[in-house]
Amino acid sequence: MNILITGGLGFIGSNLARRLVNEGNQVILLDSLIPEYGGNLANIADIQDQVRINISDVRDPFATRELLKGVDVVYNLAGQTSHADSMTDPFTDLDINAKSQLSLLESVRKVCPDTVVVFASTRQIYGKPQYLPVDEQHPIRPVDVNGVNKVAGEQFHLLYHDVYGIRTTALRLTNTYGPGMRVRDARQTFLGIWICNLLQGQPIMVFRDGKQLRDFNYVDDVVDALVRAASTPACYGRAFNLGSPEVIDLATLAQSLCALQLEAKWQFVPFPPERKVIDIGDYYSNHSCATELLGWKPTIGLEEGLRRTVDYYRHHLPAYL
Repeated sequence: MNILITGGLGFIGSNLARRLVNEGNQVILLDSLIPEYGGNLANIADIQDQVRINISDVRDPFATRELLKGVDVVYNLAGQTSHADSMTDPFTDLDINAKSQLSLLESVRKVCPDTVVVFASTRQIYGKPQYLPVDEQHPIRPVDVNGVNKVAGEQFHLLYHDVYGIRTTALRLTNTYGPGMRVRDARQTFLGIWICNLLQGQPIMVFRDGKQLRDFNYVDDVVDALVRAASTPACYGRAFNLGSPEVIDLATLAQSLCALQLEAKWQFVPFPPERKVIDIGDYYSNHSCATELLGWKPTIGLEEGLRRTVDYYRHHLPAYL
């Protein structure tokens, strides 16, 4: 098939591209390579001759319309992921996570209405959980601008299914980790900066008492869910959670990471006020809907996934700093 991945040079997009290329598909990667976001050419060093790369911005409707011609599947992964940045620069977050999503869907409607569009949504739309594990019936109450705009982006995709018949689906991702994630700061995931500190001999900083609960998905499992969703008609017009049966508190997670590196250390630090006000507390998902619809379940356990991730950055860290 002919496939377009927005945010294709980013963490999840590049891992998805690798699988799709290995399966014989023609893959176009659209990415802006804006330094503050996750795109990195190092992510596709091994497949760069097997994909078509277009350096442009998902906010540019003229670029996306040209790229959409003849496309069978769009994996719409482009987005601004930093919750903190969304609070300091809310209008950029609005442009990328809401306005550009509507623009892309309009282009799909006009250029390739028969294509399938798989959207990467987020657990962040739920806000502070009222109960655990969080299922799809949980109230939507984001705690930051990023979450509000991701709600809008997701709802635009579902609306275009209901009104125009576009075959869209949205996967609400939990904490995704693995090779290719941004590690030089916490803009994409806190686990990235933890691994960076670990390998650079700096202590891992755990906010407050480290008792916050989280679930995690290794990137290969997320890629598998995305691929399955694109070819499963029962998913079209629906949004559902990914997640893991493994739930871990952050202090234990820090200990597990430190066990992978000699002389590694971690410590508690006060919660920064700007982050505390948008923290969601404990979170883990009920992903039974994904299992029912897709026959999907995580296959890479946290221990194995962390080992693979740390091993990757031991060999490739300079390309991500």
